[in-house]
Amino acid sequence: MPEKNQIYTTKIDTINHLGYGVCRLNGIVCFVKGGVTGDLLKVKIIKCNKNYLIGKIEEIIEKSDYRTEQDCPVFKFCGGCSFRHISYKHELELKKSFVEAEFKKANVDVKVNDVVSTGITERYRNKAQYPVNSENKIGFYAERTHNVCENYNCVLQPEVFSDIIRIVKNHIDKYSIKGYNEETQKGLLRHIYIRQGKITGEINVCLVINGQTLPHSDKLIEELKAIESLKGVCLNINPKNTNVILGDKYITLYGNEYIEDVLCGLKFRISPASFYQVNHDCAELLYNKAAELVNTENCQNITDLYCGTGTIGLCVASQIKDCKLTGVEIVPEAIENAKINMQINGIENAEFICADSTDTSNNILKNTDVVILDPPRKGITKELAEKIAESNIKRIVYISCSPDTLARDVKWFTELGYTCGDVTPFDMFPRTGHIENVVCLTRPTRQ
Repeated sequence: MPEKNQIYTTKIDTINHLGYGVCRLNGIVCFVKGGVTGDLLKVKIIKCNKNYLIGKIEEIIEKSDYRTEQDCPVFKFCGGCSFRHISYKHELELKKSFVEAEFKKANVDVKVNDVVSTGITERYRNKAQYPVNSENKIGFYAERTHNVCENYNCVLQPEVFSDIIRIVKNHIDKYSIKGYNEETQKGLLRHIYIRQGKITGEINVCLVINGQTLPHSDKLIEELKAIESLKGVCLNINPKNTNVILGDKYITLYGNEYIEDVLCGLKFRISPASFYQVNHDCAELLYNKAAELVNTENCQNITDLYCGTGTIGLCVASQIKDCKLTGVEIVPEAIENAKINMQINGIENAEFICADSTDTSNNILKNTDVVILDPPRKGITKELAEKIAESNIKRIVYISCSPDTLARDVKWFTELGYTCGDVTPFDMFPRTGHIENVVCLTRPTRQ
């Protein structure tokens, strides 16, 4: 059994989704922060557990061919990226292997295609949420903590976000406005939440506060107006002792609460509470694939569960005029946006319902031929899978940001008589450990 504080020479076998190198010492798995597949290292054991070890690099004896120079000054401390220290080609290989491993664990025999990517790994995000601590540090949480790692210029975010952060930072310092302290629940400014339309350039700045007003907000707005394409500034009121970023109440200080953007040729209105994919260009690739998998032959009714602002469903409905789309979403603001999005794009073969997609007691799935699923990370419920099967639905197009819950849910569907097609991963979140997937499940309809 390896011992704590001892140093061992070892070779890294692979990397996990957190960016830790993985090796074995005397048959026990050891995770090494910063280790890269193929590295020959001297590793010091800093934690011994019954089933695994944690090590840190003491010396790189021989560098892996996959290792690259780190291009972010806070990469070692920030919890945002997992893979800034390896080649992008290897990152895509790893992500495919992560998906394969989850389906193998779930005992589902399926082909996983190569990862689809735009090839763009920087400045691709259209949304950022920056926590502000009691020392008025603004940035992102350090790995596995709520300690703020100060960073005004994350290379995943548009450069204009850095300008906005500096303006807000100057304002709160000038007027002695304190950031939020999670332990004492005191302090006013909790988060700075920014969204930008990739095509339109429109920007909304939302300040999440532990109160009802922001002192001298008129002065802040005048400063923020220097930002090109600023369309609105709003407050989100969140006085609760919670890790949930956004509260329920919004106050518009300037302009509009929403922005608009163009996706797959359609215009979408997006409010702060509405879900919208953070990587615009990769989302277009994913949604076009989803539309292809819907396969509208002999299809009259499509139900889009967890529809958000209607992006996926409307992209499909705009291409298939003969089918009716029904979108279902529990967030009222998102449904209002979806209805507006339907109108501004002149789509008449769709309707949107504010309801819980997991509620199996309603008749939402009646007469549905195809279901589109795009649930949150926790996936769907087994009861919903059973309801879909009982509703005699012949085709399911499932989009997921979590390979483990996707594999679990696909297992349920295969046990209910569905056949699983190829899984196609999309790199919606380059340089992080996350990967989006889409898969189609089919079953002959019962007569």
